[in-house]
Amino acid sequence: MQNDVREQKNPYRVVLRDLRRTFIQVGLFSAAINFLMLTGPVYMLQVYDRVLSSGSVPTLQGLFIIVVVLYAFLGIYEFLRARLLSRAGYRLDAIVGNKAFDHAMNHSGEADRGGENPLRDLDVVRGFLASPAILGIFDAPWIPFFLIIVFFIHPLLGWLTLFGAIIVTIAAYLNQMVTKRAIYQAVALESAERNFVDKSRRTAEVLFAMGMRSVVTNAWRNMHNRGLAYAQLSGERSEAFSAFSKSFRLLLQSMLLTLGAYLAIKQEVSPGAIIATTIIAGRALAPVDQVIGQWKSIGRTLQAHRSLLTTLDDMKQEDWHIALPAPKGELQVSNLTKYAPTAFGGQARQRILSQVSFALSPGDGLGVIGNSAAGKSSLAKVLVGAWRADSGEVRLDGAALDQWNPEHLGQHIGYLPQSLEMLPGTIAENISRFNPNASDKDIVDAAQIAGVHEMILAFPNGYSTLIGTPLQPLSGGQVQRLGLARAIFGMPRLIILDEPNSNLDGGGDDALSEAILTLRNRGSVVIVMAHRPSVIHSVNKVMILHKGQIAQFGNKEDIIQMATRPVPAEAVSR
Repeated sequence: MQNDVREQKNPYRVVLRDLRRTFIQVGLFSAAINFLMLTGPVYMLQVYDRVLSSGSVPTLQGLFIIVVVLYAFLGIYEFLRARLLSRAGYRLDAIVGNKAFDHAMNHSGEADRGGENPLRDLDVVRGFLASPAILGIFDAPWIPFFLIIVFFIHPLLGWLTLFGAIIVTIAAYLNQMVTKRAIYQAVALESAERNFVDKSRRTAEVLFAMGMRSVVTNAWRNMHNRGLAYAQLSGERSEAFSAFSKSFRLLLQSMLLTLGAYLAIKQEVSPGAIIATTIIAGRALAPVDQVIGQWKSIGRTLQAHRSLLTTLDDMKQEDWHIALPAPKGELQVSNLTKYAPTAFGGQARQRILSQVSFALSPGDGLGVIGNSAAGKSSLAKVLVGAWRADSGEVRLDGAALDQWNPEHLGQHIGYLPQSLEMLPGTIAENISRFNPNASDKDIVDAAQIAGVHEMILAFPNGYSTLIGTPLQPLSGGQVQRLGLARAIFGMPRLIILDEPNSNLDGGGDDALSEAILTLRNRGSVVIVMAHRPSVIHSVNKVMILHKGQIAQFGNKEDIIQMATRPVPAEAVSR
């Protein structure tokens, strides 16, 4: 029962189950291929034992025509087997790719989760399906078939081949045992290194300006060397076993040739059987040799396979949502409590929001003020659904956020985060949230309300200007104003702006205030998290957060009056 539930949640399990038919077909083609691999030995056996002894040219011609036809079928089956496996990899990516990407986005703000990366793991598994390693695995079950044939030629040759197969199999098992841990460590360190490099590239200007280039390079080199050490360790061990397997297989062929010659002298086998036995025995051991040679790839694939199973098993299954009507903007927050995503230093998780409750109606503007670490950004993330509250709830038009379809709800929410980056694309695409059906009018309206329409037109390519790259022609303030246009695209009912004026000049501040007033007049609820009090000029309510709790909340005039009220003389004397 538990396995059925997992299969329903985990698309990777579903596609593996659906690919069983493909794997069966690949297995059947592998059977045909391995049967056809006998073409060469049988042809050689016939040439040595029949054609040369009889001197019949027509027999040789007939045998050669048969060989040409059989090798043609062998090539066709090899092609079909490879095509089935490559198509299986593409199908795997098509079904699992979106979920893997969703998982990566959903956990982008969390701490390291043991180096898990479903997109990378999916790439590894997909690449394995089109690699030579999997062909060796499909050919391995046919080792007994070739051994039986060798036994049929002569029992002593069969026993010698079986002895060689046992030695090579033991070598493969030992290779797996001694390289497993090193491969695991190498993969984990490579993941940490990629994360370090990505963060370093994104903050390269800061690192250069603060003279951190050499120390960051040294930190990367130490991390890189540790990963290389484990990769080299696993590679060297695998290379040693691969070299042993290859040399032993060649030695075994010579041993079989020697034993076959001895048996031919005793007239127990024919001369053609000597060569045929050598070829068949080599074919019997070839899959094991191929698996050992590709073990590093196989080991990474096994780890990626297990990681995909566990990672996507833990993925929250999307609940079915009824299509709710577009919200009007009635926001209710009740006893909202949120703990830090991870503990620090082995201690209990810190409470960053505690029993936060308030309500807003369409057209309300709320300015949330507080010192650093007061909980403003955390409150913003919970209100837009980026974080889930540990207790309490957020309701929009009476419905909790998890009762809405996330894609549908997102169209009615605008969010300008404190740390903002634009995606690679045009200005129009970023403002429209990459909606292919967005109208030009809605894009321009959002830009005009945000006060960036003239700024965009000043660029040579206007709304078609490419941004989101290291060469983007935008300042921090311009990016923030474009982020505001993206947040208000489509006139959402709930708009959360986290430090929207941190990079703005006086003109940008005025444009922001005008945008907030315009949005409120159109019925949107606007919540602004701010250090600078200038933003509260365009709101009608104020909340003061202190250590994750509401210190004051109410109408702006009442809060300002309380803040400016003179302190009684008796209170001062006390």
